[in-house]
Parts: sequence; C-alpha cells; structure tokens
Amino acid sequence: MGPRYRGTKTEVRALAAFVALQRAAESVMGATQEEIVRAGLTQSQFGVLEALLHLGPLCAKDLARKILRTKGNLTLVIENLEKGGLVERTARDEDRRFLTVALTKKGRRLVAGMFPRHAGTIVKAFRVLTADEQEELRRLCRKLGKAQG
Repeated sequence: MGPRYRGTKTEVRALAAFVALQRAAESVMGATQEEIVRAGLTQSQFGVLEALLHLGPLCAKDLARKILRTKGNLTLVIENLEKGGLVERTARDEDRRFLTVALTKKGRRLVAGMFPRHAGTIVKAFRVLTADEQEELRRLCRKLGKAQG
C-alpha cells in the first residue's frame, strides 16, 4: 500500500523515505534489544558502556555526543550505571566540576561479554544487504545525519 498523504512528489518521496528508514531502524534495534534488556540495561545504558569499552574513559559531554543524547539525559543514565557498579565518575584535580566516566571491572566484564553477541546480531540483521549496499547505506545515513547537525 502506498502513502496516503497526497502532497507534492517531493513531500511524498521524503516522507516515504523517512518511514522506511524509521521502520528499518526500529526493526534492527528490536533485534538487538533482547540481550540488552536481559542484562537489565536500557539502550542508552548499553550505549554508554559500549562507548567506554571502545573509546576508554570520557567526560560526560563527549560521551553524550558519542551516543547521541543530551548531557542532561545522560546524567541520569550515568547515575544509574554507577548505582549498579558498572561505571565510576572521577573529578579532575584541577577542576572538580569536570567529571570523567570510566568502566569498572564489573562494567567491563558485562559489556565485553555482551558485545560479541550484539555485533553478531547486527551482522545477521544486515545480511540481507550486500557489502556494497551496506557501505552505501552507511554513506547515505552519514550524509543525512551531517546535513541535520
């Protein structure tokens, strides 16, 4: 069934592309969500743990930018991860307002154990696309994302 909106060709095309992108993203996110939920995490919490695993300790501002969240939203996420013993925040000696977030041993064990399965789920979801199609999708998504920011 085609779109019900009867706007201009440009509007209909853009809206159809938006809906297709959103549905595809939600489908892939749904496939990855099961293990994240089973570990007792939210998508944002897993994003923080994964970023810290691969990038090392980060300040909250850089961490927020990496996982595409606001610093305000990230504060609660980090607080909950800290309560669970998965991350720790430390202040710099020269500026106590500047906090660095790092994985604890418990957090590193959790995310390092989860990540291979997470990556495998993503690889499986993307098998419907050829390698060239995956690269083209990445290029187009980056182009679209950069145009908005």
